[in-house]
Amino acid sequence: MFATARKLREAGVLGLNERNAEFIMRLNPRRLYPRVDDKALTKQLALEAGMAVPDLYGIIDNQGDVRRFAEIVADHDSFVVKPAQGSGGDGILVITGRSKRKRDSFRLSSGVLITEAEIAHHLSNIVSGQYSLSGGKDKALIEYCVHFDPIFAEVSYQGVPDIRVIVYRGYPAMAMVRLPTRASDGKANLHQGAVGAGVDIAFGETLTGVLKNDVVEDHPDTGALIAGLRIPQWDFILESAARGYEVTGLGYLGVDMVIDADRGPLMLEMNARPGLNIQIANGMGLSKRIRRIDELFDARATPAERAAIARREFSADRQISIFQ
Repeated sequence: MFATARKLREAGVLGLNERNAEFIMRLNPRRLYPRVDDKALTKQLALEAGMAVPDLYGIIDNQGDVRRFAEIVADHDSFVVKPAQGSGGDGILVITGRSKRKRDSFRLSSGVLITEAEIAHHLSNIVSGQYSLSGGKDKALIEYCVHFDPIFAEVSYQGVPDIRVIVYRGYPAMAMVRLPTRASDGKANLHQGAVGAGVDIAFGETLTGVLKNDVVEDHPDTGALIAGLRIPQWDFILESAARGYEVTGLGYLGVDMVIDADRGPLMLEMNARPGLNIQIANGMGLSKRIRRIDELFDARATPAERAAIARREFSADRQISIFQ
């Protein structure tokens, strides 16, 4: 056990206590948390900063507004319902179409039908705070349903993959793609059973995968190899993630991006407490990259310059793997 701990330290693996004490508490002032914890506010700030985000169709912010649901989605066959202050994918409904036989029913990403009344009940639960981080009153967002880029078709099960980038002091430090599975019900959330695939920041190419805490080489449902996929528009994705520093003011955050088949990269949400399994997916630790960013930090650097530095400094083939 001690030998393993020493090996992980030598490989620069960042632990939970160190992340909380040294980075989240020091670099993420509590007064700025609403900028990422409230997805409606995050979307507003991102738009003001010129970032591309999924279109917002409407907001349900009280029980009386629930009746407006049919009006909000009248012109949309597909959409996503999510709690503004939710986390980990809880409370999200992904609607991919309407039933051709049942006028008041919609089809979930899993293929299961759900009625308008059931969606209304779900909206009521969101507003009441069932999925809220604080447990208090919440809002439900109804927004554009992303259609994922076909490059991910072989490594995704009935859902939209997203790209998580850890940004430290404005510099992209590590990235992974989260791939939906049958176990995760088509959602790109690791704790629900999605696969996380590390990404070589220099080239935007997928590396090893992690399922729960196990390293995997192929997708559990499709059997397709996870490594070797080149993510399109990688430079733009890294620059957008770096811009999250200016948008939120947070020194340690996760920026989640998706690639829409028609609209290209979109910023989905940001997180002030990003998890650490990204290190397993990449086979390397965050600590050494963080120290290197501290050495290179330039307060005058633009998001594009910071992204370029990350691509130069953090190629996976120049790092020490935690699995060696």
